[in-house]
Amino acid sequence: MTLLQIIKNITLVTCTLLLTSQANFAFANINVFACEPEWQALANELGGEKVSTFSATTGMQDPHQVQARPSLITKMRNADLLICSGADLEVGWLPVLLRRASNSKIAVNKPGYFFAANHVKLLGMPKVIDRSQGDVHAAGNPHIQTNPKNIALVAKALVKRMKTIDPTNADYYQTNTDDFLARWKKAMRQWKKQARRLKGTRFIVQHASWDYLMDFGQFEQVAIIEEKPGIPATTGHLSHLVKQFQHNPADIIISAGYQDKRASKWLSERTGIPSQTLPFTLGGNGSSNDLFSLFDNTFALLTQTLTDKDK
Repeated sequence: MTLLQIIKNITLVTCTLLLTSQANFAFANINVFACEPEWQALANELGGEKVSTFSATTGMQDPHQVQARPSLITKMRNADLLICSGADLEVGWLPVLLRRASNSKIAVNKPGYFFAANHVKLLGMPKVIDRSQGDVHAAGNPHIQTNPKNIALVAKALVKRMKTIDPTNADYYQTNTDDFLARWKKAMRQWKKQARRLKGTRFIVQHASWDYLMDFGQFEQVAIIEEKPGIPATTGHLSHLVKQFQHNPADIIISAGYQDKRASKWLSERTGIPSQTLPFTLGGNGSSNDLFSLFDNTFALLTQTLTDKDK
């Protein structure tokens, strides 16, 4: 076989796989465009075989910063349901995609336009809205997925939207949701038990991503490595943190899987406070492959890190 024939065969296989993927997305009962992996996973739990899902981001990407690539526009153009965190998390890129896709099904105020943050109590409302202070979210902290209670609240709202979009399969979606919520309730008992053992833990966080985890576990967030949200920490700020925690150390420094760990590592080395990377969302590490394993892994990592610290 000549090199030219090999190239032609590879091209044919690639095109076939691409067309098959597009066909599956086009002919599902509900085509879901999720902005983040957690909402893709939730849509799969509730929609089962009746949905085809796609996530614009992975667990190793910063959801604040996404390029409006042509492939994303194509996916959005074919979507029946858009699921995003909202609360301005995607404000830097989602409006561009919506405008270019020009899909009336997922336009603002249409049934296919779904923001998860609209269905939970938002935390972290800024007292002053000033863009000079960094990546400030006027509506509140958008990282609602770090509290498992919020996942259940979003699921209850999302199934209603699915039933509106595809009423023929309403019973199917409700059955899947009831099953998911029953399994989630059981898992929640274990996560609450683990969190109670860690109650009062003092956290330093790299970015203000963890308000909802702090709320769930009744943890204490005592410092943020980023002096301003979304802006890397300065040497001066890091030095200030070293002095702050020299005599009264925090218990743990945490960052998300997608974040640069250099500042956390630097601070950990100079204070002796252990540093741990949490998955933050699906794909944030190799052990967080679905919503259940996301929280299993999160609490396992916290428990193990703090246990090792006390040895």
